[in-house]
Amino acid sequence: MTREVVIKNITIGGGHPFVLIAGPCVIESEASTLEAAARLKQIASELGIPFIFKSSYDKANRSSMKSYRGPGLKEGLRILGRVAKELGLPVVSDVHRFEEIAPAAAVLDMLQIPAFLCRQTDFITEVARTNKVVNIKKGQFLAPWDIKNAIEKVTSTGNHNILVTERGVSFGYNNLVVDMRSIPIMRRFGYPVVFDATHAVQLPGAGGTASSGDRQYVPHLTRAAAAIG
Repeated sequence: MTREVVIKNITIGGGHPFVLIAGPCVIESEASTLEAAARLKQIASELGIPFIFKSSYDKANRSSMKSYRGPGLKEGLRILGRVAKELGLPVVSDVHRFEEIAPAAAVLDMLQIPAFLCRQTDFITEVARTNKVVNIKKGQFLAPWDIKNAIEKVTSTGNHNILVTERGVSFGYNNLVVDMRSIPIMRRFGYPVVFDATHAVQLPGAGGTASSGDRQYVPHLTRAAAAIG
């Protein structure tokens, strides 16, 4: 049994029901973000599934300089603030730089550590000091048991509001696979595990200047993760 983590009015872990974290990968526009959040809220409500809205204000790790990154910190947080206030949803986004942490923590209910930053000690501890829920995405290069070190960086600050996310592991060039053993392995460290079904089928850099993916496998991997619990 994992520890319970409370995000606004939703409890994850500790034997509580499945929680959905979903939304556009990046904020494309204010209107589309609010529309997506409202529709997802409606679907989740009809199915009785607790729902947390996720979208990025800045994708700082795009493959190419030419790729759209998002509206930026100030405008993106304003939009996410509207989602939280008008729809009553918990909101999460990823933070990439030290100067983003304080303003993001003022708006978001959960701060996400991007996979490529999951070993950056000073950054992780600074995010943890906000005392917000911290979602650590396991890097594609990391063994599941190594996530324990990232968890301990967060807990060193006294913050135990932690989730860890499985999003696949590098398998040769431009490919990811999911080792489903990772979910129970990471759960042994006492914190709830999230499964990122869409990034798990990503083909990093396979489009040359952009990543590609095999989205037809998302339902299958999602069911496998749900079966593990």
